[in-house]
Amino acid sequence: MGAYHEELAKAGILVDASGLQRSGKGWRIKYNGKQRSFVDGPFAETKELVAGYTVINVKSREEAIEWTKRFPNPSIDGAVGEIEVRQYFELDDFPKSAAIEKFRKLGVGE
Repeated sequence: MGAYHEELAKAGILVDASGLQRSGKGWRIKYNGKQRSFVDGPFAETKELVAGYTVINVKSREEAIEWTKRFPNPSIDGAVGEIEVRQYFELDDFPKSAAIEKFRKLGVGE
């Protein structure tokens, strides 16, 4: 994993990469309309927990696919593993509005 992240850094596309601590040190906030409830970890359904993340900034979906096809198996013992790849929203993905302009002035999402 370290060598892969080093490659990403050398290519100038690595934004961030970190592991996450066990779910017992975490919590969730569940929403039901305007109501919120607090749920302390650990969480029973551990098969779908995120263990870490890697953020890259590339020019195209195709380039992202090529890099993620090289991602090492995330399973510690080399067994079955899976990664999920998602895009960030960018401010240009949203219709122009006062709220979006406030974010632009803050430098958020640039």
